[in-house]
Amino acid sequence: MSKPRILIQLDTDAQVSVFDSVVAVDAGVERLFRHQHVTSENVRDLVHGAMFTRGGDDLSQTAIFIGGSDVQAAEDVLRAVTDCFFGPVRVSVMLDPSGANTTAAAAVLAAARHISLAGVEALVLGATGPVGRRVVRLLARQGAAVRAASRSRDRAAEVCQSVATAVEGATIAPHETSTEAGLAAAIEGAQLVIAAGAAGVELLSAEQREASATLAVAIDLNAVPPAGLGGVEPTDKAVERTGAAGQKTVCYGALGVGGTKMKIHKAAIRQLFTRNDQVLDAEEIFAVGQSLE
Repeated sequence: MSKPRILIQLDTDAQVSVFDSVVAVDAGVERLFRHQHVTSENVRDLVHGAMFTRGGDDLSQTAIFIGGSDVQAAEDVLRAVTDCFFGPVRVSVMLDPSGANTTAAAAVLAAARHISLAGVEALVLGATGPVGRRVVRLLARQGAAVRAASRSRDRAAEVCQSVATAVEGATIAPHETSTEAGLAAAIEGAQLVIAAGAAGVELLSAEQREASATLAVAIDLNAVPPAGLGGVEPTDKAVERTGAAGQKTVCYGALGVGGTKMKIHKAAIRQLFTRNDQVLDAEEIFAVGQSLE
């Protein structure tokens, strides 16, 4: 008799995410063990419980999901989890704090439906946030020339350095958007813009977006009014809008991307149970999304 699929949900917050729990169940998880206040210091015994209770092929029927609102803390937990593994004694792990990896993957895949990412001039607004960092990383891996934008040029430069270290040959440059001149320079000539800033903050006005003569795809990941990209509705899904310069731009809002994000999330959960040696971070989750296209 096959063992039931067990997912151990490790959350860095005081309360475990109900959203992530519901998605896990909908993805076919049969037993869900939920733990809150998980840190890199206290996670070892939880991981050992996953590693040493099943053996052989049955190890693939236990997996770990790491979430929470603190992305850095979740990344620290991931490192601590993988440090516990040795040889074949391990289980598969998925990292998706605040939905950062699944959302970023969905946004980049949406863009790829309409424009070749290799060599594209791409602007990421809110590039220093959890989703923005991963969007920058995924675009760079696809060969895009990425402009990482933030109100602080120093913070944007830090993202660029981090991605350049992780992605060999990345073409990436920091931009500050705290001034009109800085924002104008960032958007000039861009063919793709993805807004991944904080909820309820407009990063690019409708007039600025419509003035672009080169913008082919615009994706806003903020579902809370006002929109991150002015004039883009949360429900937009491949909606074509014509700007003042006559340029036609395909637009996506947060809900328009959300359907793909949910499909990726569920598919990644299911993939955890195909082997016991997987670590699903941004790139691996993006590959799961590609397999669904």
